[in-house]
This record gives sequence, C-alpha cells and structure tokens, in this order.
Amino acid sequence: SITIPNGVTSIGDNAFQYCYSLTSVTIPNNVISMGKDVFNYCYSLGSITIPNGVTSIGDNAFQYCCALTNITIPDGVTSIGSRAFSSCYSLANITIPSSVTSIGSSAFSSCYSLANITIPSNVTSIGDNAFQYCCALTNITIPDGVTSIGNNVFFGCRSLTSITIPSSVTSIGSSAFSECYPVRQYDFSTFTTIPTLANTKAFNGINTNCIIKVPNALLENWKTATNWATYADYMVGV
Repeated sequence: SITIPNGVTSIGDNAFQYCYSLTSVTIPNNVISMGKDVFNYCYSLGSITIPNGVTSIGDNAFQYCCALTNITIPDGVTSIGSRAFSSCYSLANITIPSSVTSIGSSAFSSCYSLANITIPSNVTSIGDNAFQYCCALTNITIPDGVTSIGNNVFFGCRSLTSITIPSSVTSIGSSAFSECYPVRQYDFSTFTTIPTLANTKAFNGINTNCIIKVPNALLENWKTATNWATYADYMVGV
C-alpha cells in the first residue's frame, strides 16, 4: 500500500504502472492531474478514491486493475480516456458524473462483471469498443445528444436485453450491436431520418425473435436502405 503526501498536486504518466502487488493507494485531495497509464497493470489494486479536483481520467489509467471492484469518478471529470478501465475484470459498479462529456475508445471494454452503468446526459461522444465484451451488462440508455454509435461499441454484450437509442443518432458503426444475442427489440420509432449503417455486420447474430421498430412512414425506405436491407425481415412499422 502507499500514501501519497499532501503536497503532491499531480501524478505523472506511468507512475505506478506494473506495481503488481499494490493493493491500496491513498491520494490526497490536492491532486488535480493524473497522467496516462498511472495504475496500468496494478493487478491487486482493490479500491481507490479519485480526488474531487481531478478533471480527466487519462488513457489506460486503470487498465488491467483486475481486482478493482468499484470506483466513483468525482464531479468535475469531463473526459474518460481510451482504455481507462479496460480489462478491469472484477469491476461491478461505477458511477460516471454528469460532468463527463466524452467516453474514450475501449474505455470499459472487457469489464466482464460490469452489470449496470449510466451514461450521463451530457455525453456526446462514445468511442469505438467502449463497452465491448461487457458480458454482464443487462441494459443501457444512450442519452440524447449522442450523434454516432461507433464501431464495436456493444460488441459481445451477451447479457444485454434492452437498449434505448435516441433519435439524435445519425450513424451506427461496424458491429456496434454484434453478438448482443438476448436483445429482443431495437426501437427507432421516434426517428425522422434513417441513420447511416456502416455495414451489414452492425447487428450480426441478431436474435431470431428480435424486432426493429421504425416509423411506419419510413418503413419501406428503411427496408431498402444501404446495409439496413440485411435486416428488413426484422423491421416493424409503428
């Protein structure tokens, strides 16, 4: 374990990287900056409190913190970097504050135990692979304001039963919902235009009983739209 003294205001890149046996860290409230890879590969780190003054979580900050079970991100943090919590296999709970506006690529990928997460309403950007292989995740709501769902964002979320997609979304990336086997419904009924679909793999492995709700007025166009035509048999006009 380690206690960082009160005079420290920033923790640099790679500061505790590869500290395999580190189990706990006390960070003083004076710290306002934490660099990239700070606790990367700290396999035994079970708990940590991020100080209130921190405004961003750097790339790979807690990647492979395999023993980490829960963490609270303080109000004031505006961005979560790429792979920030990737492969935190034991992470079951995390609170993302409303101040966050962007979630980096692979930020929570392979968080196998993560069952619940709320994406704040201010988020406008969700990076590729952000929740890939979050195998325990059962439901999620994408907030209004998000305009694109990137590649592989929910790929392999095999416990996901429901998802809310806002009408602000204009594009859906490759394999975005691939292998989300339990999902029984994708609801696009409030959309006024047809979002761009990157390729035919976006819903690869779609459940045979799943329906895709679309506005009745757009049904025929939706069925023949580029790449959407692959899923025409699942579409229902409402």
